[in-house]
Amino acid sequence: MSYGIPSAEPSATIPVCPRHPDRPSYVRCQRCGRPACPECQRAAAVGFQCVDCVNEQKRTTPSYRSPYGGALATGRPLVTFTIIGLCVLVYILQWIVPGDAVFQNFAFANYAAASEPWRMLTAAFLHSQGFLLHIVLNMYTLWIFGQALEPLLGRIRFLAVYLLSAIGGSVGYLLLTPTFPVVGVVGASGAIFGLFGAMLVVQRHRGGETKQLWILIAINGAIGFFVPSIAWQAHLGGLITGALAAAAIAYAPRGKNQALLQAGGLILVAGLLAVVAWFRITAG
Repeated sequence: MSYGIPSAEPSATIPVCPRHPDRPSYVRCQRCGRPACPECQRAAAVGFQCVDCVNEQKRTTPSYRSPYGGALATGRPLVTFTIIGLCVLVYILQWIVPGDAVFQNFAFANYAAASEPWRMLTAAFLHSQGFLLHIVLNMYTLWIFGQALEPLLGRIRFLAVYLLSAIGGSVGYLLLTPTFPVVGVVGASGAIFGLFGAMLVVQRHRGGETKQLWILIAINGAIGFFVPSIAWQAHLGGLITGALAAAAIAYAPRGKNQALLQAGGLILVAGLLAVVAWFRITAG
């Protein structure tokens, strides 16, 4: 004869998880007081909360937005740091990849605009190997302006402005260079000038002082006309593109359709760049 030991069954006196009635639980939610099994427990500031209370809090907690409707970018400017990291990584690759392959495949040149248009963007992540200050100054300026603009615009909008400005710099070079030289151009300067233009628009929109910014733009712009190795065309193209992109964000009417209008404005800026590039390519 064998004697079995009866299994422990949840009873009326044993608290059980509401979501899993077959599981006894002696841990209670700090918010609603109901039992919660390990699967339904979520760590809180004090003790645990059940998954239902956590979800309810997410639904009822208001989402804070940046002044121009983007998700509030608190803490470190992640997009800015990511772009800087990518530029540094690519710069290292330029040194270690043999045969100057990185430059040859990703630098922008007017002749490649039609067949390899992605170079208009990738060139902004490359820098001159013969002039260390090229990447140092660009990354320092990006760090300064990124910390100011990214929280204001929101991360996605800031990234859109930066990338459009990078392309705009290449389009400016394509449009304003009288011939189609085979020499490649590289550098984030067009995108940096785009941040200059964006900051100018944002400052004007917010009623801030812009005199020092104008001086900064004038000094950096003038350098491009006196130093032969600097493409002032890319600076001008980036500056105009950044200003247009920022205007599409800053001047979109507030309301439930603000994000849609901003996206539409940025698409129009991208379309304008495409039209200008196509016109220049077909005109020869």
